[in-house]
Amino acid sequence: MTNPCYNLLIVLLIALPVTLGAQAPETVALKSAPAAADMKWEGGERTQISDWDGLPTVSNVSEPTLAVYLPEPSKATGTALIIAPGGGFHTLSIDNEGRHVAQWCVEHGIAAFVLKYRLVPTGENPGQEFVQKLQSGQEELDRQMAPYIELAKADGLSAIAHVRANAAQYHVNPGRIGIIGFSAGGTVAAAAALEYTAEANRPDFTAPIYPALHVLDYLKAPADKIPAFLAVANDDQFGFQVQTQQAYSAWNAQGNPTTMQLYPSGGHGFGMRTQGKPTDAWIDAFAAWLGYYNF
Repeated sequence: MTNPCYNLLIVLLIALPVTLGAQAPETVALKSAPAAADMKWEGGERTQISDWDGLPTVSNVSEPTLAVYLPEPSKATGTALIIAPGGGFHTLSIDNEGRHVAQWCVEHGIAAFVLKYRLVPTGENPGQEFVQKLQSGQEELDRQMAPYIELAKADGLSAIAHVRANAAQYHVNPGRIGIIGFSAGGTVAAAAALEYTAEANRPDFTAPIYPALHVLDYLKAPADKIPAFLAVANDDQFGFQVQTQQAYSAWNAQGNPTTMQLYPSGGHGFGMRTQGKPTDAWIDAFAAWLGYYNF
């Protein structure tokens, strides 16, 4: 039987094709782990308008990239933030959980890098394809997505390594590079702290927002006390508030500096949308948290 909490994501994913308007000032191709020979994407990246928030989503991503947003030099704090939008590993909420976050960063002196990580190959209607896959249940869907989740996680680490290697060019401090992610992007952000492979791709902080943690060994805390900021609504339609609270408790118990914002309402996928709900305040809490750790 299909898990009813997936109904929201179905709405998020069903969309109509359109052409994307504004482009980032610079787009950088990332060197990342190669895809297996049997992984095929046809038709190139596609952009749709989401029925959920009326904003663009991107699907069928086969090549990881970073869109670079830099603040005015007079405002720059030296902090860099890699931003991983969500979308069930089938789409990316490229505005609500990507560009709009980057705009906030630039206004606050933070260099922002919106990550397009690799997704499950889809056609012109990724939402319909997702619905069809759900007929086999959540566990089977997770199994089918697993190879692509591994690619997405590798892309997150490659993004961190790229920004650190080019810190001077971007005018950022190589010891102040963090990653934030939403839903599936929260998987990428959490995995960066849990599974980094070298000092070059180690995040200095991580911020998984309503993250999908069940595909990770998420009760294991980051190895060397990477500060973590978690945020989720208590009415998250996917039940991710349970995973988030479990991670918070486990990471704190292991001595990891972890902060959690648990809001009474706001649902899943709130991102940068203003809803007149408690989750509207998460970005201000995140700003205060960054200040506390001098990021």
